[in-house]
Amino acid sequence: MNVQEVIDRVLLDSCGGRKLEKTCDLLISGDPDMEVKGIVTSFMATVDVIREAIAIGANMIITHEPTYYTGLDELGWLQKDPVYLAKQKLIEDHRIAIWRYHDHMHLAQTDRIYDGLIKELGWENKQIDKTSPWCYEIEKTTLVELAAFFLQKLSMKVLRIVGNPDMPCSRIGILVGGGSLGLGREQMPMELMRDKELDVMICGEITEWTLCAYINDAAMLGFNKGMLVVGHERTEEWGMKHMADWMQTLVEPIQVTFVDAKEPFRYL
Repeated sequence: MNVQEVIDRVLLDSCGGRKLEKTCDLLISGDPDMEVKGIVTSFMATVDVIREAIAIGANMIITHEPTYYTGLDELGWLQKDPVYLAKQKLIEDHRIAIWRYHDHMHLAQTDRIYDGLIKELGWENKQIDKTSPWCYEIEKTTLVELAAFFLQKLSMKVLRIVGNPDMPCSRIGILVGGGSLGLGREQMPMELMRDKELDVMICGEITEWTLCAYINDAAMLGFNKGMLVVGHERTEEWGMKHMADWMQTLVEPIQVTFVDAKEPFRYL
């Protein structure tokens, strides 16, 4: 099976073969006709992920996020950049094909990034609205206990809390990755909390003067509102982890392996 055949099978499975005209889901490196010997799925094709792919003999990486630092993997500004040149050499020396699977993954029949996260949390039967992956109702807990649950489930050491740590909560919203920035409408996360009567929002990335400020003011006014800031990578990595499972049946006998890109931060 070659690289293009792998891509076509994934798109057929996720979107019935429908291909967006404008998309960031592009072949970033490699040849469409190259034979695939092994596949790695990961949130991002970092240098360490590429090295791990090489070590296990995989020559195709499917990444959810960019390889070269901008949303569309633009290369014009990088042509003399030493970081880019070193990473490109690593990829080319080992003939690694890198395909980005972002837009079509979110636009599948169910958003497969959310699918992976919810499976990792064990919340498959806790969805409030079956038409939306954003809202869940869990057994009553506290904000600090919910934080401990996420730390354990997502293999984290640190996350940020807004609101009273001891506040009770059961109605939970989740906006993965950049979703908590509003998806083009800054007020969307606040409207979602209000309209769905959510106690807590689980966020990927945030703007500190939008949703964060709204929840902070709400808590100061005595409303039962809180937020956990988990981060972009930790909210979306799990979609790529569970992709390795469903994709395996599409490309047998090629081995599909998940490699964790890992949280990019160190905390002091």
